[in-house]
Amino acid sequence: MLKITVGNKPYADQTEIGPAFEIDQRKEGWFINGSAFNGDIATLGPNRFHVIWNSKSYNIEILDRDPVGKTTHLVINGQHYHTAAKDDLDLLLEKMGMQNGSAQKINNVKAPMPGLIQSISVAEGDSIAKGDNLLVLVAMKMENVIKSSGSGVIKTLKVMPGQIVEKNQVLLEFH
Repeated sequence: MLKITVGNKPYADQTEIGPAFEIDQRKEGWFINGSAFNGDIATLGPNRFHVIWNSKSYNIEILDRDPVGKTTHLVINGQHYHTAAKDDLDLLLEKMGMQNGSAQKINNVKAPMPGLIQSISVAEGDSIAKGDNLLVLVAMKMENVIKSSGSGVIKTLKVMPGQIVEKNQVLLEFH
């Protein structure tokens, strides 16, 4: 079973949780909130679908999907939606008061090698999710995009473009 939560902001930015649906695949077919799915799904192209369900028509396009974070960004009939899924293990851990740790919170980002800060893609106060681009560090004539290894809000930028940094120097801090 999957529990899908839907909102209209990226899931990491959501302050309000939208509606939730339970989707279950059984040998009899697919079930949504315990009721059999009696709709029709047609594939229109890569990541594009047409769904008829409960006498309504939906054009769906998947813009982005993160299988590790179990999140998806969809456009349904021109409206943007962001979903987050929890499988049976996630639900069990939540019921036990535990988190699976996939949305790791980080305290700071350090330079993985000495180099030159070419550009910074974020600002103080920005909300960051795992995998977001933070800055570009040039080392040995190679541009290295430094990405976030977890989620958080940027508290302080410790560097600026054009600055030379040493290995393990703190580049930015999170709340």
